[in-house]
Amino acid sequence: MGQIDQYSRWPIVVAFAAGVFVSVAFQAVYARSEKEQRQRGSSTQSASSHNVEEPSLEVLSIKEGIEGCIGNTPLIRIKSLSEETGCEILAKAEFLNGAGNSPKDRVASNIISMAEEQGLLRPNSGDVIYEGTVGSTGISLAAIARARGYKAHICMPSDQSTEKSSLLLHLGATVDRVPPASIIDANHFVNRARTLAAAHTASPTQPGRGFFADQFETAANWRAHFEGTGPEILAQTGGRLDAFVAGAGTGGTIAGVARCLKGRLGRGGGGGGGGLRVVLADPQGSGLWNKVKYGVMFDVKEREGTRRRHQVDSIVEGVGLNRMTENFEAGRTLIDDAVRVTDEQAMAMAQWLVEKDGIFVGSSSAVNCVAATKIALELGPGHRIVTLLYRYKARRCLACGRT
Repeated sequence: MGQIDQYSRWPIVVAFAAGVFVSVAFQAVYARSEKEQRQRGSSTQSASSHNVEEPSLEVLSIKEGIEGCIGNTPLIRIKSLSEETGCEILAKAEFLNGAGNSPKDRVASNIISMAEEQGLLRPNSGDVIYEGTVGSTGISLAAIARARGYKAHICMPSDQSTEKSSLLLHLGATVDRVPPASIIDANHFVNRARTLAAAHTASPTQPGRGFFADQFETAANWRAHFEGTGPEILAQTGGRLDAFVAGAGTGGTIAGVARCLKGRLGRGGGGGGGGLRVVLADPQGSGLWNKVKYGVMFDVKEREGTRRRHQVDSIVEGVGLNRMTENFEAGRTLIDDAVRVTDEQAMAMAQWLVEKDGIFVGSSSAVNCVAATKIALELGPGHRIVTLLYRYKARRCLACGRT
């Protein structure tokens, strides 16, 4: 009987042990489940809190090729000039355009786009873009042409810096350096480019067609600034600016921006205050200053026997003209005043900007800054002047192997 009782106790012991095990296991599972629920709740609350506290960020867009890096350049405050004048002198950093590092990127891109829309250019077909240019537009065209399936053939005056032609060659363009000549001469660099484009199209042996970019006359030039540069300035300044100052190489920049700004801010200007003033910055030897001031295209250096250089009698490259263009004419009546800048003033300003601001730009940008400073001093403290910085010299020197 005792032996039976001994065996009968085993099921009770086993059942008791099992019960204890199940109970402990249940508690452990419950505790773990509760912990996970608390963690999930905390995570959800944290995420919810994060979404509320942090502003929603737009997905950064990926740019489509080098053309996607053109436009939307920053507007910077030139500290030294602003402090010296008591005005806010702002400059659009056009050297940050991604193809040729100048505002001509906008023009070149728009010229090619409009030609493609009109069926005048077809990518990867052997088409060649011909242009007559003193350098910057050619550099932009050469870079963008490569990116979009074309070749570039650039004609330029032989008195332009070899830095420009060297960079064009590095970009794969064909370069013709031709002797300076009058615009009525068939050998003028612009006329030569036009002739070569027509000959290419007519040739039965050359593949593709020749397209003459015609930067001086095409509306694609000023429209690039009317639709791009101008609206950007308006957005970046909140529409608060008293003067816009720029030089003219083809006239497209100042015309396009003037049409945009005055269309939005009112014509204003003039000499009596009130309204936006658009001011031409013009180097010595250019006839545009006289055209704006007195309605006649003339410069004292144009007199017989006194002219040394065939385009503009100045060391300044890229701005200044001695003939009217369709692009300049597109905005001529919106230009309120002009400032003449001597070579000495441009050189001194270029040196000043390097020493005071670390800004290493060329002579055409220096001309803009001299004129912007003069307008600031004329307007008096508290005004806001916007101008352009075209090219950053350090980049060009490095690109061409100059140190």
